[in-house]
Amino acid sequence: MSETVTEQPPAAKTAPSATFGFVKLVVRELEPMLDFYGRVLGLIAVQTIDTPEMTEKILRKPGQEAGAGLILYRHKDGREITLGNGYGPVGFYVRDVDAAFAHAVAQGATPQRTPWDTGGLRVAFVLDPEGREIELVSVKR
Repeated sequence: MSETVTEQPPAAKTAPSATFGFVKLVVRELEPMLDFYGRVLGLIAVQTIDTPEMTEKILRKPGQEAGAGLILYRHKDGREITLGNGYGPVGFYVRDVDAAFAHAVAQGATPQRTPWDTGGLRVAFVLDPEGREIELVSVKR
């Protein structure tokens, strides 16, 4: 009679330290999207990385020198960019969801879901000019 041997996974190790740094959006048109995120969310480019293959702009709130950021990335080879369906929205905390939603729509965002309340939060969704979801969230007090 043969004995079945079950292989055991390696012993769990402590995960390396990590801090969330950024979300990178690959965009079709860099300058219009930079302008949109500036007008709608007040983000500014704090750094540009430019190579023969690509350009990316690292966006943050004015005065924010570190912490999580949004990166807009554009390939220079003219490839087709499609959004697909394997991603979620890019989320931003705002003071007033209703005001942020109205402002975003006035600045060219497409309304996707008007503000509503859920579990102590106020939430709304808009689409950026290239069709990406932006989730606006505020904590109800």
